Amino acid sequence: MFKDIITDVFFDLDHTLWDFEKNSALTFDKIFKENHIEVALPDFLEVYIPANFAFWKLYREGRITKEALRYQRLKSVFDDLKYGVSDETINRLSEEYIAHLSSFNHLFPNTISILDYLKPKYKLHIITNGFQEVQGRKLRNSNIHAYFDQIIDSEMAGVKKPDPIIFNLALERAKTRPETSLMIGDNLEADILGAQAAGYHALHFNVHQEPKHDFCEIIEDLHEIKIYL
Repeated sequence: MFKDIITDVFFDLDHTLWDFEKNSALTFDKIFKENHIEVALPDFLEVYIPANFAFWKLYREGRITKEALRYQRLKSVFDDLKYGVSDETINRLSEEYIAHLSSFNHLFPNTISILDYLKPKYKLHIITNGFQEVQGRKLRNSNIHAYFDQIIDSEMAGVKKPDPIIFNLALERAKTRPETSLMIGDNLEADILGAQAAGYHALHFNVHQEPKHDFCEIIEDLHEIKIYL
């Protein structure tokens, strides 16, 4: 479908190549044990995962700061679980979570094989809303950094996806055009609609098993990218 028109492929990182939920769970397991937090991890994650999505949406929309995101996503979950934790402990857990998150580097199935397949044919890039100090470590520690020519993050751009500014900056840095560019990501609002508004083609990696839609083609596994490229 895109084989004859695409020159540059832009990937989201978290929830698309880098298995955020798995690595996040391992990080919480580590820091909870080290800090003697007596909360069952499955109970915590059941509340934390949707809360984290909600706070990231607020952050993406510019309604909270990075510092508020990091604090409130933990504070709200402990409050919901009625587990008393001091602000000092929450701040320490937040710092340790960021420090250790990139030490776990599980990728989604077929990440390496699809990057090996694409690399000789296309220029590959990353566009991420993640924090600059963390995303680079994730790429390096998971040994996929070398696949990508340009890595664009929201702190570098000064805005977050779906703002067209970050997509335009990515095109500028990659020295390419939207008509020959494809964005692949998990978030319909930030990755797909954001990229399309900037003129990109898009492919939705539906890792969250969201309802079907007609905005673009949908894949359920990264190896399905071969159907389109």
